[in-house]
Amino acid sequence: MSTPENFNGIHTFVTTARSISFTEAAERLNISKSAVGKAIARLEQRLGVMLFHRTTRKLSLTADGEAYLAACSGALDEIRDVENCLMSKAHEPSGQLRVDMPVALGRQLILPVMMEIGQRFPGLSFTLTFNDHLIDPVEEGVDLVIRFGDPGNHQGLIARPLTRQRLIICAAPAYLKARGAPQTLSEVHDHACIVTFRRGQPLGWRVMDDGEARRVVPPATHQIGDGQAMIDVALAGLGLCQMPLCVVREHLEAGRLVSVLDDFEPEPLSVYALWPKTAHLRPKVRCLIDTLIELGEAGRLA
Repeated sequence: MSTPENFNGIHTFVTTARSISFTEAAERLNISKSAVGKAIARLEQRLGVMLFHRTTRKLSLTADGEAYLAACSGALDEIRDVENCLMSKAHEPSGQLRVDMPVALGRQLILPVMMEIGQRFPGLSFTLTFNDHLIDPVEEGVDLVIRFGDPGNHQGLIARPLTRQRLIICAAPAYLKARGAPQTLSEVHDHACIVTFRRGQPLGWRVMDDGEARRVVPPATHQIGDGQAMIDVALAGLGLCQMPLCVVREHLEAGRLVSVLDDFEPEPLSVYALWPKTAHLRPKVRCLIDTLIELGEAGRLA
């Protein structure tokens, strides 16, 4: 089991390995030469290997010592980087912040947050992209991605839930007057529907049927890859669509859209922030993530 003394021994070992003698290591550590020798001896005894070839002229590492130095150096450097990052928390975020988000949700909820952060931190500049399909942030050079639904196991990415959104099936009053409002899921197949797609295939709608979550595949009358355009098409009276409540709430309250099939509303859908896995977050990215999490917990992203 590692103890604080063990970690002190590691620091002593790394410093000694980077020196030409116990004497030089002692000077750099500001301890006695004998203390250096004893710390190295204790470490070698604990590990059960020799770390140094000892000669009268200079120190040299054994093969085990070389391997141990590589591991210890990397760990200490990473700890130092994290400490520097943590100590920089008080520093004002600055530089280019690149964020990719769904079209409708991004404009409705995330963009106002970005503008608020931009006003607080004038040293920040934004590159914002609006995209309803999941991208690879590493490949695209993006700092943060916002997406609906379970992000799955994306290697090299960290996912953090921000909020949950109700999903509503709705249509314009003119459409419902002309075609009637569906009362059951089977009646959806008699309607024009506005759907999004992935890899050329229309996506089904999430519903709750007899207490069980499932998907229905509505007629793909209009296939649209832009969430805001889907809302515009629904407002024009061209069919039913299923959208997160946050992006159609204003239209529902104004009567421009009407919800249908409310008894089949599914469990709310999570909204996630995803970013590349790194040893530490840069202040500009941490600032945005912390702000989004804070607003989500306060209910302001609902």
